[in-house]
Amino acid sequence: MPVFVAIPLAAVGLRANVTGAEPRLTGAPGDSNCTECHAGTLNPSGGGVQIILPGPNTYTPGVKQHIVVQVSDAAQRRWGFEFTARLASNLSNGQAGSLASTDSFTQVECENGRRAPCSSGSVVQFITHTLSGTRAGTTGSVKFEFDWTPPDTDMGNIRFYAAGNAANGNNQNSGDHIYTTSVELTSAAAAPKPTINAGHGVVNAASLADGIAPNTWVTVNGANLATTTRTWTTDEIAGGALPQSLDKVSVTINNKPAYVQYVSPTKINVLSPADSAVGPVEVKVTSNEVASDPVVVELRPLAPAFFTMDGKYAATSTGENTLLEKNEKFYASGDAPAAFQAGDTITLYGTGFGLTDPVLPEGAMAVDPVSITSALNITVGGVQAAVASAGLVPGLPLIYRFSIVIPGGLAAGDQPVAANMDSVSSPAGETCCFLSIRQPQPDEPTIPSESPAAAGVWRGR
Repeated sequence: MPVFVAIPLAAVGLRANVTGAEPRLTGAPGDSNCTECHAGTLNPSGGGVQIILPGPNTYTPGVKQHIVVQVSDAAQRRWGFEFTARLASNLSNGQAGSLASTDSFTQVECENGRRAPCSSGSVVQFITHTLSGTRAGTTGSVKFEFDWTPPDTDMGNIRFYAAGNAANGNNQNSGDHIYTTSVELTSAAAAPKPTINAGHGVVNAASLADGIAPNTWVTVNGANLATTTRTWTTDEIAGGALPQSLDKVSVTINNKPAYVQYVSPTKINVLSPADSAVGPVEVKVTSNEVASDPVVVELRPLAPAFFTMDGKYAATSTGENTLLEKNEKFYASGDAPAAFQAGDTITLYGTGFGLTDPVLPEGAMAVDPVSITSALNITVGGVQAAVASAGLVPGLPLIYRFSIVIPGGLAAGDQPVAANMDSVSSPAGETCCFLSIRQPQPDEPTIPSESPAAAGVWRGR
């Protein structure tokens, strides 16, 4: 397995300027190994070559995998390798899928000695190192990374073969250590196609109503959407940037990647990307590299909605930064709603309320307090409430927070709470979104309905 040696020009002809192993030196049936040109013992102690797979020893027909070959030897300082994929039913000549380089350290080689793309006359295919891939002077070990795409149909078991050259870097064919290994893969069932529900498949995550907006939390309902059930973790929010996939599940809205917060087989929660488009757009889910059919939804500039505790009562808190746990209903809590009286200051949470000041980078979380720029009117039981503040919650991903004062003059019981901005109203009706109102006790202060504290529109910042 040449790494970097002086070879007469006549010996290699047109390939004199290309570094890499000759074909069929992987140790597979029908192949030899690199000890033919590198004197030494095959598989000596002190090192080895390893094929590292991205998951279990299985393949899904047509689904690409990223493969790593690691060559290790504490005594050596220059490196080479060759890899091939063969059908178990024909280990000598049964090419299994196709190989592709992903960086400058590797190159694909055909059996006839030519570089990819291989002609139909080339029986099997290999991937080997380049000159830069030998990484002269590197000690201990190196990794070679590349992609392998299996055959489009189930071809039975497939076996990988790899040979590694841990060289001493003396530019001579002596003192190098050659290692070989193999791994067998079985066929896995093709991943089922994810499906988005035709009716109410893509909805506002807070109101569960049709119609979405940019920078808004969105719920996708369907089947086969994921093979796991979980929310993102803090370490997946790198530098404040939200992840665009979770366990090989991603969502695009108008061909732009959304930010994935929660995945399950039947439900996904995402933050929609920034977008100036208005009107019908396509939403697609990709799960384990299998894409759903698109579903067309209406994209609007605004889609204001309050999060709820149980689908009915608005999620509220009386503390500065209290929020609810994330689960399949997104931000929700099983706690019974508190009852409020006139004059109470409470906090509501929502999504889809538009631009902020300052404007956040897409897919980022607010660090400092951020305010809504548009005028906002919030009513409880049809009576306008004083809005003390309206903005984003620092440290949470585009969750809007509103501090309001419960107005006076409300009857006890469930009263709808609604927001209106730029002539667009949040849902409020038979099922959403309510506050529980109580009358004050005799010794408690009250605020009359005509009091100035019971009215006030957020004018924007």
